[in-house]
Amino acid sequence: MTIAQIVSIAVFLGVLALVVSEKVNRALAALTGAVLLLALHVVPFDAAMGHVDLNTLGVLLGMMLFVAVVKRSGVFEYLAIRCARLAQGHPRRIMALFMVLTACLSAFLDNVTTVLLVGPVTLTLCRLLNLHPVPFFLAEILSSNIGGTATLIGDPPNIMIGSASKLTFADFLGMNGPAVALALAAVMIVFYLMYGRAMEKCPRNPNVVMELNPADYIKDRRLLRLSVGLTMLVVLGFVFHGALGLESCVVALGAAAAILLLSRTSIEEALGQVEWVTLAFFTGLFVVVGALTETGVIAMVAQGIMGATGGNVFATMLVLLVGSALVSAFLDNIPFVATMIPILLSLQASGMDVTPLWWAVSLGACLGGNGSIIGASANVVLADISKQNGHPITFAQFFRVGFPCMLLTVGIAAVYLMVRFPM
Repeated sequence: MTIAQIVSIAVFLGVLALVVSEKVNRALAALTGAVLLLALHVVPFDAAMGHVDLNTLGVLLGMMLFVAVVKRSGVFEYLAIRCARLAQGHPRRIMALFMVLTACLSAFLDNVTTVLLVGPVTLTLCRLLNLHPVPFFLAEILSSNIGGTATLIGDPPNIMIGSASKLTFADFLGMNGPAVALALAAVMIVFYLMYGRAMEKCPRNPNVVMELNPADYIKDRRLLRLSVGLTMLVVLGFVFHGALGLESCVVALGAAAAILLLSRTSIEEALGQVEWVTLAFFTGLFVVVGALTETGVIAMVAQGIMGATGGNVFATMLVLLVGSALVSAFLDNIPFVATMIPILLSLQASGMDVTPLWWAVSLGACLGGNGSIIGASANVVLADISKQNGHPITFAQFFRVGFPCMLLTVGIAAVYLMVRFPM
């Protein structure tokens, strides 16, 4: 192992330790790690910047601006009351409804956009019913990552895999869809067992929700109509951005620009509500993980996974599923999947049937994001929203819930793949 590899691993583990300890702000930890790697010349500046995913940052910035304007219409409060009335004010039903809603939205929108839309609704509803929002946020984070696994456009790794393997939207929905449905149902049961009884002890009478009129919470009807129309266009934009030859950040930033112009909202006011700490964290993390890629550490991990199975397709499928999940729980799954793709393509060229392996990587990388609070972008974004509203979600708190649920869903995926691709 080279000096550069040792340093890149040490810096990554140091950043991870600081994030876990929460003694240092996660953005400061990530940026410090990035600067240290650049200062020690472990990775050249140009190469490091090449790993900063501007598309992801653009989506984050665009949707944060979009949501900042949309929420001024009162639409989130309106949706909160509607959902609460549909669930007849019962907290357990509300949680289940929001988990299904989040999973379905994440199948057609990117996970970050989904939690940015669902998070404020959840917060409003919890305030109305005097409920603690953290269990709801945890449920929605897990649901967003599970739901995003179902389709070609639900999670970036699936987009990359689909492009390399020529698998279609229908292929992903037909293969991953049943596994996602089973995984979501299992997690819903877990949350019912963990939080169901506690939520039913809510001190506020659920009937108070049934007496509320959703229309009373609309603050700006013109902005509401504009928001609904642009939201529909955003959904279509995310679904068809590949066919249109547009990056998803173009859709997000275009939506932000459109709603700012048409609503005549102050850009300064909107920018003041952007989660800049989140953007800084991702920027630093991209550089830290990029150094692992540049020095060959991630390639070593991927090759180790392949070498452990001796070329047996069935064994490789299971190892890739579990390995992808464990790696993606703590590392950005995009560079890992980017490393695995050429390996699988080379195996395919040698005559191996790699179809089961594509699905193993897809399910493992996407479901693995639930393993820790830094496992996926949506985790960090919704955790920051919760923190800003006085309900911090610690690394340990998330890990106690997320990691066991991740293992459960990966176990379900393993059984599912063994049934679909028996020895």
